[in-house]
Amino acid sequence: MRKRRLATMDVQTLLGRVRSHQSDRGIARALKLSRTTVKKYRTWFEAEGFVTGESMPTLNELHARLRAVFGDSNPPQNQSSIASYRDEIKQWLADGLRPRIIFQKLNVRPGFTASESAVYRLCQKIKASAPPEVFVRLETAPGEVAQVDFGEVCPLFDPATHTRRRTWAFTMVLAWSRHQYVEFVFDQTLTTWLVCHRHAFEFFGGVPKRIVLDNLKAAVIRAYTQEHDAEVTRAYAECAEHYGFLIDPCLPAQPRHKGKVERGGVRYVQQSFVPLLEPNTSLAEANVQVRQWVLAKAGLRIHGTTHQVPLTRFTQTEQRALLPLPRTAYDPAIWKQVKLHHDGHVVFEKAFYS
Repeated sequence: MRKRRLATMDVQTLLGRVRSHQSDRGIARALKLSRTTVKKYRTWFEAEGFVTGESMPTLNELHARLRAVFGDSNPPQNQSSIASYRDEIKQWLADGLRPRIIFQKLNVRPGFTASESAVYRLCQKIKASAPPEVFVRLETAPGEVAQVDFGEVCPLFDPATHTRRRTWAFTMVLAWSRHQYVEFVFDQTLTTWLVCHRHAFEFFGGVPKRIVLDNLKAAVIRAYTQEHDAEVTRAYAECAEHYGFLIDPCLPAQPRHKGKVERGGVRYVQQSFVPLLEPNTSLAEANVQVRQWVLAKAGLRIHGTTHQVPLTRFTQTEQRALLPLPRTAYDPAIWKQVKLHHDGHVVFEKAFYS
């Protein structure tokens, strides 16, 4: 919610709500203010005796009192307190932190009194003052690249636990055609990651030559740095060798390197399909529905960048350019460094082995 500076008429409205004993939360929601701002005005009203007086001050009286006490400004809005953190906030924004996280980091410091809205506004000013970043959109040949990612969606019902559980959408987008595969899952474990790859390749009827991915823990042990190359998990390397694709992790904190799956995949699913789900939809039901949605609405839409139909581009051109599927599917294996205990046993997934 954006906190705004109040005109005198708005202050009179706020005072009326305070006098009628409305809560700070309710006033803030109704007038589109932060609760911190409402609290500041409530404190000033009480000090001036406006809350308990028999009659409410007129608009002219309120205007005159505001000017006498604060000049041309309203009660303090924390601009001076937040301004001292500008350089630090600027660096955090450069590191990829969001305004809400920045506010949470600052809010635990002694003496910090600015509201979340003030932090948000300063972040917007810093972003607006920075020169715009310019990117070159890379287009690849059919069958050359697929981009893959997880994105959190609404909780789905799990019949095994009879509860709605936290859910993610695994999404793989073919970079040339923009055709995609989507599967909802309850975790982001290595086994789920590998099984979803197998399902995606079977859905496409082939394998892209290169997979571009984020540095999620299920796939990447160590990200790219200037000192060393990326290191992937052993099981994912075996999966890549089995299907014949190359693993291409992005640089850390560079989501634009896989923008096709970020915007046209995960975000598109979150905005265009997820709202269609009923509250008690199960995971299995959601996966049936999203498969139909991918082959109909998503696959048959006119893509905003290519201006063509993704499913048509896939079936007419890209599908033939994919690597053929192997005769057998990859059987996911989990590799783990274990400790040999004094009793001569090791522990793997809560089971003891001699």
